[in-house]
Amino acid sequence: MKKSDNRNWQELVENAVRIRKELHQIPEPAWEEFGTASFIQTQLDAMGVSWKRCTETGIVASIAPQKKGEHLGFRADMDGLRLHEQNDAWYRSTHPQVMHGCGHDGHMAVLLAVVNWLNRHQDRLEGPVTFIFQPAEEGGHGAREMIKHGALEGVDRIFGWHNWPAIPLGSGVCPEGPLMAANGSFVIRVKGSGGHASQPELCRDPVLAGAAITLALQQIVSRNLSPQTPGVVSVTSFDGRSGATIIPEAVTLQGSVRLGAEGEMGKIGKAIESIATSIAAGYNTSAEVKFTPRYPAVINSRDEARRFAGCLAEGFGEHYFRSEIELPIMASEDFSYYLAEIPGAFALIGAGDGGRYSVPCHNSCYDFNDRLIEPMVRTLCLLAGVSF
Repeated sequence: MKKSDNRNWQELVENAVRIRKELHQIPEPAWEEFGTASFIQTQLDAMGVSWKRCTETGIVASIAPQKKGEHLGFRADMDGLRLHEQNDAWYRSTHPQVMHGCGHDGHMAVLLAVVNWLNRHQDRLEGPVTFIFQPAEEGGHGAREMIKHGALEGVDRIFGWHNWPAIPLGSGVCPEGPLMAANGSFVIRVKGSGGHASQPELCRDPVLAGAAITLALQQIVSRNLSPQTPGVVSVTSFDGRSGATIIPEAVTLQGSVRLGAEGEMGKIGKAIESIATSIAAGYNTSAEVKFTPRYPAVINSRDEARRFAGCLAEGFGEHYFRSEIELPIMASEDFSYYLAEIPGAFALIGAGDGGRYSVPCHNSCYDFNDRLIEPMVRTLCLLAGVSF
């Protein structure tokens, strides 16, 4: 890298760190990212990069549209989480009960820096590059809506990534094939007949029935999936609030399903319904079940995964790959919608340092590790064909 380029590069990285911290202060939940979108638009305007709105809060920017080579796409997610931040950093969230607890601030800052660098070096690009700033990754199916509104128009291949505190800093995974699980959710409403705690014989106890359903659901994975198929069924909420002497009329169970294999989600949904309704009947109660499939599994294309892995090895060092990490990871990501449309790859990049940056995503004490910014900007620029 030339001395002038090196100076510009360092300024770009420092600016990306500053932008990340500015974004951290203004988190907004899914489909409410209006201020975030305005911030990104201002940055793109300052670079002289063309952009357009895609859905209410999504943004699609592009450079070198006249180039005839392969058209690449890069994506960053924009939304924050409904969490009250517990960090005491000067750049902590200024929005009550909302924080960037998953690192989307860092993802956006990296992509803005990539836009900046590639825009300065358009002469080195072989084809157009599209940059997708996507709302509502956190359960809002933002990727699906962006696709419906044309975000992938003309794009041949797409790449994305997510910081991952459970993986040590400087390491990562970008496999050929499954990386992250498909997911679904369920709500079970168990109805009985309430009454006085001293007279259970006059009641139809939904608490007892709900407890039995909770225990039975833990057997779904072991008896409905092959041992080689990873899966998780978790009851995450049991709402039967009442008084100390009152058996309630009804309880509500909620939970999540994670599956590493495509095509099994419907089977698990039917098993949940069958178990809940039959057990409820055995306790002289009834159960209503609502099962909702959510995101598909993240499955990387072979050639694109190899290409991404090669650039990661150059950006982070050849030993970045962690072979001992069991895949697929049971978390889910709506980047899967893009991969269902066109070839591409997604990577999980380690952020863990054994201390504050090993706090998991979706924790009120989480913070993005800024040491990821420079190597990830470098990696994505390499993917676009701009070497250093």
